[in-house]
Amino acid sequence: MALAASRPEDHLRQRSAGVNTHDRLQNARLYVITPDRTPDEITELARAVLRGGADVLQLRHKHLPRGELLDLAHRLRELTSTTDALFIVNDHVDVAIIAGADGAHLGPDDLRIESARNIAPAGFLIGASASTSDAATAAAGEGADYIGSGPAFSTPVKKEKAVIGPAGVARVAVSVDVPVFAIGGIEESNVEQLTALGLHRICVIRAVADASDPESATRRLRAMLDA
Repeated sequence: MALAASRPEDHLRQRSAGVNTHDRLQNARLYVITPDRTPDEITELARAVLRGGADVLQLRHKHLPRGELLDLAHRLRELTSTTDALFIVNDHVDVAIIAGADGAHLGPDDLRIESARNIAPAGFLIGASASTSDAATAAAGEGADYIGSGPAFSTPVKKEKAVIGPAGVARVAVSVDVPVFAIGGIEESNVEQLTALGLHRICVIRAVADASDPESATRRLRAMLDA
């Protein structure tokens, strides 16, 4: 059954058209992805990382029913709408559009980039994942606005994927003209391995979600990327 906009707040739904999302994406450094926790826990985490200076917040939840996911997307959209942070929804383009998100991140089993572009509003960002230069080039050629590349380090989230390391991410980054965010096992102790190669864009989950003080952890990570 198709999702309906149960809370059609026009000022939120139209944000992508009123904000230069591509400029914000170009300036983005720290991209935070939410963990599979309760909606209330995710909302509190979102507040903390936004206060800490996260540039992008992605709602990623593999277990919430779609109606609850949409409700949570509305909540996070409300939080990000008062900041300079971009709001992205993982996988679900329909949820992203209904909630007025700035974009969606699509995996290989999701809607094709071209199809998503046909139904998305102006300024809507589409991200893709790529662990090789060829895959990144193909995604960018199809219209991806940014690439998430990794795993940069070993991570329990993607155990089945071979680690490409910082050097692998660097190869992907130089192969395309769109922003590339390193992802996978990134934490404060290894960020310098990325910045040493000129990689100043990262995606994190556990580095902030598992921190005793997510706001401070976010602030430290963001400062390291500016160094």
